[in-house]
Amino acid sequence: MQAQILKADEDEEYYFDEGCFILELSNSADDPSVSIARARVRPGVTTKLHRLQGAVERYVVLAGAGMVRIDDLAPQNVAAGDVVIIPPLCPQQITNIGEDDLVFLAICSPRFTLGVYEALK
Repeated sequence: MQAQILKADEDEEYYFDEGCFILELSNSADDPSVSIARARVRPGVTTKLHRLQGAVERYVVLAGAGMVRIDDLAPQNVAAGDVVIIPPLCPQQITNIGEDDLVFLAICSPRFTLGVYEALK
């Protein structure tokens, strides 16, 4: 790994079948210990129930309002500044309960690859 500054390119945002838009901010085999993506969920949308195998995921909520469901925890509302920690293999999904886009960072360690993603429904 080498020192660098990565610039976000809004044109690189893509729709992920889980139900949200993703902009990869840092996800490279050169830095396998972590990935950082910006996720954006439209109002009224609930992402598909899923889990990650072998990766811890953290949501850092930047804007909007959501309700998150993780494993056996009661659903909880989240807003800007909240951090959600999701251990490997925990079923998870998030709903945008606000009127604006729900925006959060999804930080995974080790880094996210499609191979760790498992849809549950």
